[in-house]
Parts: sequence; structure tokens; C-alpha cells
Amino acid sequence: MAKYLLLKHYRGAPASVNDVPMERWTPEEITAHVAYMNDFAARLEQSGEYVDSRALAPEGTWVQYGGEGKPPVTDGPFAETKDLIAGWMIIDVDSYERALELAGELSAAPGAGGRPIHEWLELRPFLTEPPTVTE
Repeated sequence: MAKYLLLKHYRGAPASVNDVPMERWTPEEITAHVAYMNDFAARLEQSGEYVDSRALAPEGTWVQYGGEGKPPVTDGPFAETKDLIAGWMIIDVDSYERALELAGELSAAPGAGGRPIHEWLELRPFLTEPPTVTE
């Protein structure tokens, strides 16, 4: 079994087929989308492939060590994850091919008009061993 992270992005990925921002969806469309996500997770839980998932709130702050005796520095100059990452799911599957299959299925969650979003998801494997440094 290998763990993979599926990242849902607000921005930064190529545009989806049904590219209507969630803030313009009707309450019924949002309910259908959340139900699809919950049903997907429940099915993976039954198969033993689900680990965890969360939607992220839009608020967030960059934090960096400010130096000895100094307060942390906040809100750096880079794009903030609150602008990029909408949520994530962790799966534990037998193969990369299975991870691709599930990511493709999750990409079909309904959006505006009840049509599949066909959103781009980022699929990233968990690092299984620390990298080896050789000289």
C-alpha cells in the first residue's frame, strides 16, 4: 500500500471543463458537490483506501521564524495557500494506477448545473523514506 495526497486547488491549476467558481453555485449545487465528496470518501473507507480528508477555510497566514528573540514574520511575499488549496484527501492504495483512477473519479464531482467539474487535482505520493545524501 502507498499513500497519496490528492490536492484540490482554487487557482493555479489549468481551468476545469465546468469552470464556475463555487461562490457562484446555488445552495443545491454545493449540497450535491459535498454529498458526492462524502459518498466517495465513504466508499473508499469501505474498501480500506481512505485515510483522511478536509476542506480548508479561506483564511490563512504565512509564518516564518523571525530570529532569536524576535516575533515571527507573517504574510510573506508569496502566493498564499489559502488562495491556492481548497482541500485535500489522503488515500492508501495498492498502486499508482489505482491512485490515478481514484483521482480521475474525484475530478468528476458535480459543480454548476450539476455537471461534472472535470477539475485538475494534484496527485502526490508520500515520501516513504528520507532521501539519502552521498558525497
